[in-house]
Amino acid sequence: MESKMEKTDWLFLGLCLLLGILAEESFFRGQVGISYLVFLMAFYGVFFWRYRRFTFTHQRFGYLVLCCIWLLAASYFLNDNKFFNVLNILVIPVLVVFHIVIVTSPKSMQWNKIWFIPYLFFRLLDAIKYNAAMTKLIGSGVKRGVDEDKFIIWKKVFIGILISIPVLFVVLSLLMSADTQFERIMGGIPNWFEVLDAEGIIRLIVILIFTAAFFGFMQILIKKQIEVIKQPEFQQGLKVDAIITITVLCLINIVYLLFTVVQFKYFFSGTLQGDYTYAEYARKGFFELLFVTIINLSIIVVVLTFVGLTSHFIKRFTQILLTLLVFSSAVMLCSAFIRLSMYEAAYGFTFIRVMAHSFMIFLVFIFTYTLVKVWIERLSLFHFFFISSLLYYTVMTVIDPNQIVVSKNLDRYELAGKIDVHHFDSLSYTGVLGLIDLYEKDKNIEGLTQILEVRQKEALTKDRSWQSYNLKREQAFMELRKLHVK
Repeated sequence: MESKMEKTDWLFLGLCLLLGILAEESFFRGQVGISYLVFLMAFYGVFFWRYRRFTFTHQRFGYLVLCCIWLLAASYFLNDNKFFNVLNILVIPVLVVFHIVIVTSPKSMQWNKIWFIPYLFFRLLDAIKYNAAMTKLIGSGVKRGVDEDKFIIWKKVFIGILISIPVLFVVLSLLMSADTQFERIMGGIPNWFEVLDAEGIIRLIVILIFTAAFFGFMQILIKKQIEVIKQPEFQQGLKVDAIITITVLCLINIVYLLFTVVQFKYFFSGTLQGDYTYAEYARKGFFELLFVTIINLSIIVVVLTFVGLTSHFIKRFTQILLTLLVFSSAVMLCSAFIRLSMYEAAYGFTFIRVMAHSFMIFLVFIFTYTLVKVWIERLSLFHFFFISSLLYYTVMTVIDPNQIVVSKNLDRYELAGKIDVHHFDSLSYTGVLGLIDLYEKDKNIEGLTQILEVRQKEALTKDRSWQSYNLKREQAFMELRKLHVK
């Protein structure tokens, strides 16, 4: 780090301190809602101000990632899905770090290559080193003008206090156990220090941690560039024998051919062997089929990446075998899709079942592209896999699968008269809105009135901070306040 900071750096440090305060206000003052979007606006405002004279790279891909980040953050305001809210605690910060590193990396850096991962970690490590150097610089500034001997004495006193804390904790615990009067005196000591606000100290520490993270990371990216890491040599040496690969693919395809014949017999002849009902048969094999399909995808990726095709015949034969493997996987996906649909018809829709349906549709796109890659070698698998996975996750977060669950179960109730109101109640405020619609159609459903009474009481009494403001929750509360529950 430079021995001294310029005026712009100090101004940027002040902005990072304000960002740290906003981060603490946004994420540690209650349930996160619109506060995530507010914080992200401020964060990127500071980022683009700091990099206003910086020439960004990988801009098209960077804008795609940025849009996904904003949509994921907006889901805290638009929806109230607990699963995605918890998952995005990790996903959004990772994407933000990834985005900032990508757009500030050298033009020659290829983000879809494996050596980008160490590059990313080197950036984070440099940020830690920068903060350590910055702390040392500030410490030197504080130390300047202070008598050296007195500074050393106070330093030793502080170390002595730190060493004595665990010893005092053990000794005081034993003495308090031995004497009740002493325990009463020691128990009153915290009241002597009520002037100290423990919560305030903790919040100050959180603010300082956020400030250091924002400042160090963005400073190191703009001040220092490291060389692009070259492609590792080991990847070129990792080659699998083509004859062994063809043998494995032939055996796997034979097994899958037999399975395909069985699936067509079951699902297109309208008969089932044994004593299974359709619902039992669906439950029995769905996850197994999905898991095998993912294994197939892994096999195809490994073959395309590491198998050395030495001749034209071996190359074409391997491509044919991989194509058969893709089509076998398509039959498995179709079978799993039909099984899950039958199970939903018997037992209703849940969040996990809707996510499984969507994941199978996503796999269809993955396998379609992979099939094209089998015959067109210049295409990049990882590039497509990453972008499609990011888009899939973003779309599922924004559309809120709970809304699909509610809609499908209401349709099922219209047809079959079956409904689980307690499951609706577990779907957060999306489920509450579904219960209100259900109540307006039929007020005599068992347990429905009791659930709505509890929810209505919550809507009338619960006071939310601005950080927790959520559109779906406010919509549910507004409908609950207007509802007349008998």
